[in-house]
Amino acid sequence: MLAFAMANVNRPMWPALAGEFLGTAFLVAAVVGSGTMAERLASGNVALVLLANSFATGAVLVTLIFTFAPISGAHFNPVVTLAMCVERVFRWRDLPQYVVSQVSGGGLGVIMAHAMFELPLIQLSTRARSGGGQLVSEFVATFGLILVIHGTSKRAAVVPLTVAAYISAAYWFTASTSFANPAVTFARGLTATFAGIRMSDVFPFVVVQVIAAIAATLVFRRIRNPHFEVTDAD
Repeated sequence: MLAFAMANVNRPMWPALAGEFLGTAFLVAAVVGSGTMAERLASGNVALVLLANSFATGAVLVTLIFTFAPISGAHFNPVVTLAMCVERVFRWRDLPQYVVSQVSGGGLGVIMAHAMFELPLIQLSTRARSGGGQLVSEFVATFGLILVIHGTSKRAAVVPLTVAAYISAAYWFTASTSFANPAVTFARGLTATFAGIRMSDVFPFVVVQVIAAIAATLVFRRIRNPHFEVTDAD
């Protein structure tokens, strides 16, 4: 989740896109798979399921960010890429390719999780996640995530830890359990497991996540330096 700009225009784009695809796939597989495993083992204890789900998500985020940061920046999240574009440390023309890689990777992650637990590979979720509290939660979760990324991005060594810690905590302090990621949100619409979300609730979540990411970027830019200026990354 670092600012990754293609400084060398001759550098091929496919390794970065592959990194985003694989990283998002394994992130979603961990979210869906850990929720499924925990639900099977917890005997109906939802708090224990959520604890296992949040721990697994945080743990896999640390490892995936360390693994793919040198290759793609380890965004794994369209709103992270969008925030980097708003800051002009990532090229706008590369945004669509990143988003496609992230969303398709998320879809693969769901299929991977379902295959491992011998479930139908694609299933539409019926888990309702609607209402004002859910949308406020997604705004708070996404806003905070982008603040954390901007605030720690100059210290690359700590980013995997701060992002993973924030997401693990946000599982518990937000009513929505902190999706904060359009690619993951869409992918979780394709699973009827504990991690699922109804497809009718996906679009409102994504809209709020995009708004929160832009707002957090502009707010952090302002509070970091009232006279901050950026240079275009073409």
